[in-house]
Amino acid sequence: MRDKLILRNWARFKNWFRAKLQLRLLSLGLLGFGVLLCSWLLINTLRLQAVATGSVDTFFVLGGSIRREIYAAELTKQHPETRVLVSQGSLDPCILLIFQREQAPIRHVWLEKCANSTFDNFYFNIPLLDRWGVRKLKLITSPSHLPRAQWMAQILLGAHGIWVELDVVEEQGIPGNREHWLKTGLDVTRSVIWAVLSQFIQPKCSKLIPLTTVELQTWRNTGFKCEYQGKLKLD
Repeated sequence: MRDKLILRNWARFKNWFRAKLQLRLLSLGLLGFGVLLCSWLLINTLRLQAVATGSVDTFFVLGGSIRREIYAAELTKQHPETRVLVSQGSLDPCILLIFQREQAPIRHVWLEKCANSTFDNFYFNIPLLDRWGVRKLKLITSPSHLPRAQWMAQILLGAHGIWVELDVVEEQGIPGNREHWLKTGLDVTRSVIWAVLSQFIQPKCSKLIPLTTVELQTWRNTGFKCEYQGKLKLD
């Protein structure tokens, strides 16, 4: 009877000790993670402050309105060496016609065709921007896209040491996109999560097209149409 009592107490002690050890290890793990996270945030903040005063090296256009692409072409004419990345914008030939009309160079213009949402605009292009070594970009969007797009850009791109300068292009008529607090909340929340995961996961877009490779004649055979606000001649 005494032996059974000793064994029972010993088993209780082992369970207590194991639980205590697990709790201590968990606390140390959380503390270590917190220290690493704070260190990373501090280093990244200092890195962002260092590049904030530099020059813009990329124009990042969020698709959704042809007026954004017109504005990007006007900017490119003024800054011909600046790279342009259009994420899921207008049809390829429409963008080409815009740049030709504005007499803007197209040798540094890229069209990304993988994104299907604002989150995707960043999801697919962060790895590309990292490979390009981008440190400061101009985000081109519209008022109907704010503040969601701005917050997502600052969270996701900022996590990769990229400073975001916002350029807002006014739209005409009734915008197709309508912002809602729920959509903004959900996108900002998953942006915070992806800001961490994207440090290790690098999605690839297989539909990245240099504007120089777009063949107008091939597209003309398809009878394509451009957004009327572009006022483009398709003949």
